[in-house]
Amino acid sequence: MPDPSPWWTRAVVYQVYPRSFQDSDGDGIGDLGGILQRVDHLADLGVDVVWLSPVYPSPQADNGYDISDYQGVDPLFGSLEQLDGVIAALHERGIRLVMDLVVNHTSDEHPWFVESRSSPDSPKRDWYWWRPPRDGMAPGQPGAEPTNWHSFFSGPTWELDEASGEYFLHLFAAKQPDLNWENPEVRHAVHAMMRWWLDRGVDGFRMDVINMISKAVAPDGSLPDGPPLPGLPHGDGTAHFLNGPRIHEYLQEMHREVFAGHPEPLLLVGEMPGVTIEQARLYTDPARAEVDMVFQFEHVQLDFDGDKWNPRPLRMRDLKASLGRWQAGLADVGWNSLYWDNHDQPRAVSRFGDDSPQYRRDSATCLATLLHLHRGTPYVYQGEELGMANFPFTALEQFRDVESLNHHVQAVSHGADADEVLAAMRRMSRDNARTPVQWDASPNAGFTTGTPWIAVNPDHVEWNAQAQRSDPDSVFAHHRRLIALRHEDPVVALGDFSMLLPEHDEVYAFTRSLDGRTLLVVCNLSATPQPLAGLLPEAVAAEVVLGNLPEDDPAVLRPWEARVLRLP
Repeated sequence: MPDPSPWWTRAVVYQVYPRSFQDSDGDGIGDLGGILQRVDHLADLGVDVVWLSPVYPSPQADNGYDISDYQGVDPLFGSLEQLDGVIAALHERGIRLVMDLVVNHTSDEHPWFVESRSSPDSPKRDWYWWRPPRDGMAPGQPGAEPTNWHSFFSGPTWELDEASGEYFLHLFAAKQPDLNWENPEVRHAVHAMMRWWLDRGVDGFRMDVINMISKAVAPDGSLPDGPPLPGLPHGDGTAHFLNGPRIHEYLQEMHREVFAGHPEPLLLVGEMPGVTIEQARLYTDPARAEVDMVFQFEHVQLDFDGDKWNPRPLRMRDLKASLGRWQAGLADVGWNSLYWDNHDQPRAVSRFGDDSPQYRRDSATCLATLLHLHRGTPYVYQGEELGMANFPFTALEQFRDVESLNHHVQAVSHGADADEVLAAMRRMSRDNARTPVQWDASPNAGFTTGTPWIAVNPDHVEWNAQAQRSDPDSVFAHHRRLIALRHEDPVVALGDFSMLLPEHDEVYAFTRSLDGRTLLVVCNLSATPQPLAGLLPEAVAAEVVLGNLPEDDPAVLRPWEARVLRLP
């Protein structure tokens, strides 16, 4: 009898951040030609889907998440024909391609915005959020912005257009004006663009901050202020643009207009900051026809206070509680995305594991086992399959990320200690994820023959793909085994999840059960041996399906050891 579950329940997705993946022309920036050179690496790993971060034409104010043409390829990365070649090469190997869809905002250099900005009477004026200054205030006067909202990239969310005396909304950088989804012409244009990509052979979309497209606009067209943020001149506007009043309507319309009736199976993933389990059940309920799964951020917000620039140690029981809630919450309706890191997060082995020489390999494979054995679709971020770690930043000049650099300017100007600001950036900056993939031990790690746009991690001499591909005990080899297990064993893809030892601070354990068969997963998230016989006696005699360390004393879990066991 054929399996009725969607294909993506058995799939593993690999994220390519093209700027840092592989450079083929020596300009120091990764490109589509480089991806073509490394397609066999992806096939050997066994992944089913590649999610490609933006390669569209862009001024690169936010590394491509500021798009100036939705239906092209930036010459920085190559050509549309090369992208067609990447799609074909992946499809030949049975790998689907998902594009990044960034439609909450465009670049301020997109023709739509250029036209919108040209005049208050422009036919496209209402394609973006234009508003006059507050009543009785002059344009540009401090506090004259239409709302007090704080931008994700520091500062106010409103930028004054001197020519018209009005402000435009940008939740992110000033070069990323927000589209006005209230306007049906905007939605129709986005739908047409999406259909164009599907017709080119793309297999779905990862939708950037898609739960921000609906704003809580009042009948008179105004937007409300948010509560003041401590220590900042701005307010928190998230209640008025996260999961807004028309978001489900917009996603259901998109599904009808773009995806319904498409002959090939697609993958539709919504990146949704601030989404709750209850909201995620609605978004991912197949009966509602919105998205297949969401990216939520709860587990990557446990190791800081307030914002990520105030890091604190992570308590493993907090991580367990968070992931366990999402497993339980989407058990009967919807589906989970599983990830440790991506282009916006520090490296997993440095953040959740132990990147010391003694435990780096073991903690990287332990974390991978933990993630891939949960119920949901796992995402591997480029280099994660090699155990790549955070970069050893020592100076401000080494950073490239707009979010990090803006934070440094604002924090230091408000009196923060420059060394403390730098220490937080070293740990949490998005640049940690953006250093070039470490292909070999050569001077630029095999990434480029030129000067890389951001420095290569000096540890690439030891930690690289070439060294790991022939090593059966490597992080790469372990990822291959995990992906193969998901493909082979329906319990991994579809089994029920049940958390064990929820209060234990070091041992993370759970079962996956389907049709009378049960896998027991036990992981020691610490450098201290754990007495498995006393904690889970049933684990001691169970058959080892997969482990990250050579079999030894079955009654003791060694530091950072992970075992997948089959219970009788």
